[in-house]
Amino acid sequence: MTSEIQAPVKSNSIPSLNKLRVANAVFFFLSGLGYSSWASRIPSMQNKLHLNEAELGAVLFALPIGLMLTLPATGRLLGKFNSRSILFVGVLIFNAMLGIAGFSVHTWQLVLILFCFGSARNLFNISLNAQAVSVQKLFNRSIMTTFHGIWSLAGFAGAGLGYLMVQYNIYTSYHLLFVSVGMTITAILAYPHLLYDKPTAPIEKKPWFSLPDRHLLKFSLICFASMACENTMYDWSGIYFRKAVGTSKATATAAFAVYMISMTIGRFTGDKVVGKTGIRNLLKYSGLLIFAGLLLAALAPISIVAGAGFVLVGLGVSCIVPLVFSMAGQSKTMSSGPALAAISTVGYLGFLIVPPLVGFVAQWSNLQWSFGIIGCLGALITVMSSTLTP
Repeated sequence: MTSEIQAPVKSNSIPSLNKLRVANAVFFFLSGLGYSSWASRIPSMQNKLHLNEAELGAVLFALPIGLMLTLPATGRLLGKFNSRSILFVGVLIFNAMLGIAGFSVHTWQLVLILFCFGSARNLFNISLNAQAVSVQKLFNRSIMTTFHGIWSLAGFAGAGLGYLMVQYNIYTSYHLLFVSVGMTITAILAYPHLLYDKPTAPIEKKPWFSLPDRHLLKFSLICFASMACENTMYDWSGIYFRKAVGTSKATATAAFAVYMISMTIGRFTGDKVVGKTGIRNLLKYSGLLIFAGLLLAALAPISIVAGAGFVLVGLGVSCIVPLVFSMAGQSKTMSSGPALAAISTVGYLGFLIVPPLVGFVAQWSNLQWSFGIIGCLGALITVMSSTLTP
């Protein structure tokens, strides 16, 4: 199967299309499993290297720095080479960094590994989404949100495996090396079934770093707002329940789990909803869900009410990024790889910058005000989505 196929076709008319879809699903699972496996052993690495909270925060910042600095390079590479090859290189480096992370005995070693891990994760994920966009073009129905749902399931699997490893006192080095080797073998087996997609547009001489063009700016702003809300929930949902709602640590953990479960459900049902409402309408409704959910949690900091708000937010953020990638991948001004890299550059700024601002606002007033202000980004998503061309 090559990129010469341009028109959407029915999945049952060419059996190999199912292989393409399964192969992409496998790599989405590997991405989620690898990242969550690492995240599950962060406390273990903190104890091993005797890091306090401030030192750990500084060390962990190496990962997003590596990710952000290599985004422009990934866009250039995807403009020159097919996503299949870049994806394979990215996943091999990603797996290698995961496998050696647990063997770090000095802080500087872990910082260097995390920088490379973030760079490889960026190379892997952007090329994977570019590959998925190319496969999506071969189907006459939406399949993008399901791919991201599989990533979420893999996140649960990685976290669960990490919990078992900690319970049975398995060394972090052995745990991560085991996952790395398994992921590498799986990637090698799945690689031949990926789509060979040539760059769809000639490469013009442009600056090494370029922001999204005018056509993609709206997509970038939607992605920025969605990723800002998503990471705010990752970083602050448990703290919100502990301090603003006044619950126990167990209840705060349950609230975050409720958010994650609702987001996963949203991703697995999103493709069916797209078939009924269209992408633009689903993006508009998603923004409204985020706005309503965060506002509900801010105005009524009661366990049941705030939990219901978290469910709405999880459903709201679930489909936005994959659908934005799907639409932007059909851009006529840029090939899909560079387009996704450009949008991701802006999106990850929201992912990294906005959550710390929540802390500043909370210090100035309280967490309820913080969540209410972040909720306005949901309204921005709805407004911006309304101006998109169907």
